[in-house]
Amino acid sequence: MDKNKKKKKNLTPEVQFRLNLDNCSKTKDLSTAISLYESALSTIRFSNNHFNSFLYICSNAVSDPSTKNPAIEFGFRIFDHMVSSNVTPNEATVTAVARLAAATDDGDKAFELAKGVGNCGKLRTYGPALFCYCKMGEADKAYQVEDHMRSIGLQLEEAELVGLLKVSVVKEREEKVYQYLHKLRMSVRSVSASAAEIIQSWFEGEVAAKLGLSDWDKGQVKEAILQNGGGWHGRGWLGKGKWIVQRSQIAPDGRCLTCQERLVCVDIDKAETERFAEAVASLAMEREVHSNFKEFQDWLEKHSEYDAVVDAANVGLYQQNFAEGGFSIAQLVTVVKELHSRSNKWPLVVLHKKRLRALLENAYYRELLEEWINEKVLYGTPFGSNDDWYWLYAAVKRKCLLVTNDEMRDHIFELLGSSFFAIWKERHQVKYTFVKGESKLLMPPTYSVVIQESENGSWHVPLAGEVAEESSRSWLCMSRHDKQHTSVEAAEVSELVCSDQIEDSCHSDSFASQNGLNTCSGLAGKRKERSPSPSHSSLQS
Repeated sequence: MDKNKKKKKNLTPEVQFRLNLDNCSKTKDLSTAISLYESALSTIRFSNNHFNSFLYICSNAVSDPSTKNPAIEFGFRIFDHMVSSNVTPNEATVTAVARLAAATDDGDKAFELAKGVGNCGKLRTYGPALFCYCKMGEADKAYQVEDHMRSIGLQLEEAELVGLLKVSVVKEREEKVYQYLHKLRMSVRSVSASAAEIIQSWFEGEVAAKLGLSDWDKGQVKEAILQNGGGWHGRGWLGKGKWIVQRSQIAPDGRCLTCQERLVCVDIDKAETERFAEAVASLAMEREVHSNFKEFQDWLEKHSEYDAVVDAANVGLYQQNFAEGGFSIAQLVTVVKELHSRSNKWPLVVLHKKRLRALLENAYYRELLEEWINEKVLYGTPFGSNDDWYWLYAAVKRKCLLVTNDEMRDHIFELLGSSFFAIWKERHQVKYTFVKGESKLLMPPTYSVVIQESENGSWHVPLAGEVAEESSRSWLCMSRHDKQHTSVEAAEVSELVCSDQIEDSCHSDSFASQNGLNTCSGLAGKRKERSPSPSHSSLQS
């Protein structure tokens, strides 16, 4: 105890000051921080960290009406002292001072400060100016901040987009409202309560009721939805008259229980799909033997009739980590059979040649595997290759389902660095399990939990919140037609979007069987069809 007291007694003034300042920062104690500053002025040489700690305390104190004014006054005093001491401000400094400026409703000063840090600026650096302009109703200045942020590579998040949406609604900037609804759609899966309130206020307003085309090219709108991957067209407000705004829920088949509109499972658009395929191919050729992967690309161009691709190693080794475990050809066969039964088409099975060679040495499997190879059901990836590149490229290029439980989180997939990878996975990945030796395929969801704009002009917005199952999630339904009206044309577009990619994956197992989707037409081309070989069933036993 005496040692501790002695140690505490021997602290230098600088160390004691730092400890006291850290405590003020932790407790956000403005008055004590001001006293500490005054007492240290003649004894302590302030560093960048010291100044930033004081500014942090001040920027937090402005949110409390009782401390707002002294916090602003003290904060600018600290900043002036910092500048006069030739201590270079950093991004944290500028963010704190910008918050002080915004607290005085000086968005211009906050914006100029933020621009001063150049490409080092973050969302938090520009937030004070953006939110200040939004609060003050200075919409054009808020849009300028957004343009600048995007020019230096910053991606706005929900808070910033909701602020811009709100000022656009208040100022009745209908084109901007439309744009920010779509930017929200691209940025978030479901919206916060505050965002939902703003969206609802717009659709219930008189301006929204007057906007929209009463006559439009339905063919162009349908084509736009197909090109975009489903769920939106981006052609502007459609329809005329008062909007009917209601809380709704979505049935398991994707049907809105209020307006009967069918929501879809949203895919990445066609341009993104092509870029995605090119990115996979480019990375694969950097890491694989160039000629091997090019040979696979050429082979795939000649055999483009697949609806699904199977990661054979993932399926065959599923739950085989026990003493007698090994590659289970029986598991692979049951998955292949299940896929064939759904579309009457064989999938593409991708398996490494090293494993394939070992399987071919077993006479029990040889006939089946050779049959698959001859029928172009099975492709063996070259020795020394990583089969991940092959099955991923095939699934992306052919716009197929991908059967794998691989979460695709390792370094290979990180290299892609694509913001739309998660959307692609949701739409295309089929996971699986086995129940008493029979495969159970977990198909992609019937519909995506994301803002959707239909071809008849209605909107559906999912609300954030934990739900036991998606069918109990609340949505905002905005439509201009009677809630009992069923949009036949919208259903047609939904089907077109599904069939343009992979029809089966747009429907749950039960829904597919109810609607005869096990005989869907699939993608381009037609191949020789045949019944499962007798050897398939023998492998199940």
